[in-house]
Amino acid sequence: MRRVVITGLGTVNALGADVPSSWRRMLAGENGVRPITRFPAEDLPVRFAAAVEWNPEELFSGPEFRKLDPFTMFALRATQEALADAGVDPTNEPEEAREAYGAIVGTGIGGISGIVEQHIEMLERGPRRVSPHFIPKIMANAVSGQVAIRHGLLGTAFTTSSACASSGHAIAMAFQAIRYGEIDLAVTGGAESATTRLSLAGFANMKALSTRNESPETASRPFDKERDGFVMGEGAGILIFEEFERAKKRGARIYAEVKGYGSTDDAHHITAPKEDGAGPARAFRLAVKMAGIDPETVNYVNAHGTSTFYNDAIETRALKRFFGAHAHKLAISSTKSMIGHLLGASSAVELVATALSVHEGRVHPTRNLSTPDPECDLDYVPGAARELEIQNALSNSLGFGGHNISICIGRVA
Repeated sequence: MRRVVITGLGTVNALGADVPSSWRRMLAGENGVRPITRFPAEDLPVRFAAAVEWNPEELFSGPEFRKLDPFTMFALRATQEALADAGVDPTNEPEEAREAYGAIVGTGIGGISGIVEQHIEMLERGPRRVSPHFIPKIMANAVSGQVAIRHGLLGTAFTTSSACASSGHAIAMAFQAIRYGEIDLAVTGGAESATTRLSLAGFANMKALSTRNESPETASRPFDKERDGFVMGEGAGILIFEEFERAKKRGARIYAEVKGYGSTDDAHHITAPKEDGAGPARAFRLAVKMAGIDPETVNYVNAHGTSTFYNDAIETRALKRFFGAHAHKLAISSTKSMIGHLLGASSAVELVATALSVHEGRVHPTRNLSTPDPECDLDYVPGAARELEIQNALSNSLGFGGHNISICIGRVA
């Protein structure tokens, strides 16, 4: 089986619309959570989010802008950055080469922004005013389709959807497609734009969101005793996966090797994780087994770390269940503490951060961790970034539906 490496990274998130700015701010432990100004929020139970601050009309032409939902725009912007970072421009390559290039991109909800927008249009102006671009704009697979169209990727292209594990499953499928020779290069990751009045009302009413309206900057506090829910985030993370020998031959910079993944389900409840942590623990075990490594060579874990009461305690329990005493030697941090929960895009943005950690030997802190929780008693890198030589790392995502995915990456041996 062939080896797979990461040669390009791209992101759009609340800390920045590119990798260098967002990574610099993550290392500094900065805040991306702010009061909502995009739409009226005074009557909502939650009035803040980790929203992306950008002007997409500067990047997309008028006709394009009308045909693309924000989640697809995020993905296209991050893909452009990732391909440039990898030094790859498929549009300049022959069709034969592009037949071995794929696009596997996840989203948890897809075009809910467009659904809300066009529903209002129909109610106010009638069904004839619904845009002819509505369906191709909001369908979940628009994200992989548009990425493939824009860059001429003729290999396998599809979208995965498994709530907060969506882009983790996309990444796993991209890894397998290259590993087994289906394609040589994959644009993979995820995108999400669910910061709407409807989404916030729904998540808030199921008591999933933090309600710290008076202090948004302290609302996302994974593993802290005073945590009260997650913060809605949005954006995209895109990675370029490439067959190792091909990448080496062309002299590509390699951030990390993708070594394995584990995918399981709790088979327990549609929203609540199973309290014994057995499902995530099995995902960790399968990831490490596929990677063919000793668990004690894992130095860092980018946790799912949502800032919800149950998730953080159960993920801690799962880490201790699989790693045993070694769990107390792990450095663990939550990217969501700064950029909120990007739902279906979270796995991808967090793997971007994990790849940078492996490459640079630095891990970002978990923001707002000030009050220790006896149930969360591991090392979550509070306070400040840390220099850390990483041989292997896990990036975890645990989604509604009981979906658990853990991606194992590490230094190229």
